[in-house]
Amino acid sequence: MLGRSSSGKLIQTGRADKKVGYTQKSSYPGITPEIAASGVEEALKVLGGRWKLIILFYLFRDGTLRLSELERVIPGITQKMLIQQLRSLERDGVVSRLVHPVVPPKVEYSLTPRGQDLCPALDELLYWAQRWRGQPSGPPAVVSGQ
Repeated sequence: MLGRSSSGKLIQTGRADKKVGYTQKSSYPGITPEIAASGVEEALKVLGGRWKLIILFYLFRDGTLRLSELERVIPGITQKMLIQQLRSLERDGVVSRLVHPVVPPKVEYSLTPRGQDLCPALDELLYWAQRWRGQPSGPPAVVSGQ
């Protein structure tokens, strides 16, 4: 059943009369469903692929990682595939690659500011996925004293 809240926002009431509402988070004037879909489609092209999100979550967690460290923490990925995915993320401006002039070569990968901007959006997507699967959702509890 649909109704309006005291602030005038459109809400849906559930079986237990729990109010469920949605407020559009983007406040850009002129955003049509077509423009929104196109933007999300472009974002999914950048993030698409079996390994990109896994790579990004490790970089979110650990900051800067060497190629060998990424190989070690991501079981099942080949070096060739890892390099391909990292290069693609680098081309899209999500990951930066720093080559240190030493022998043997030392290459480190980290998130660009553009890549760091993805963290809140991917967290929200993760929470949605947990709710969709019926698992507890919400940000992890903050442990004090760390």
